[in-house]
Amino acid sequence: MDYLSNSVEETEALGAELAGRLEPGDVVAFTGDLGAGKTAFVRGLARGLGIPDRVTSPTFTIVNEYEGGRLPLFHFDMYRLGSADELYDIGWEDYLARGGVCAVEWSEIVRDALEPGCIRVDLRRGERDGQRRITVTEEETT
Repeated sequence: MDYLSNSVEETEALGAELAGRLEPGDVVAFTGDLGAGKTAFVRGLARGLGIPDRVTSPTFTIVNEYEGGRLPLFHFDMYRLGSADELYDIGWEDYLARGGVCAVEWSEIVRDALEPGCIRVDLRRGERDGQRRITVTEEETT
């Protein structure tokens, strides 16, 4: 599905809408340039899951954990990782087994580690300032 967002609030609202369809173990894989709105979308996911915490980018911590909602949310930022192999060093498989939602920014860096069936969200800047083109693709499991 393709969406056009004209504000941060609209981007967050799309995230909240998607959160209503998420199930334990789902992986949401984000791509997009710096400042494209990946973290804003994840803030919406958290809100849609009922998580009351303030969501921030995990750029320096690699992963932020949020609980207290319908499902836990594990927010990853792979920007500083060199390869998919490093993902396993931070306990990726343990996070998958915990029954939450894994939101993965810069997912292209760890593409080889992501199982088929993840939800892909690509965010790109639109024609106007503050506008974003968002594509959500739900992969088939094989």
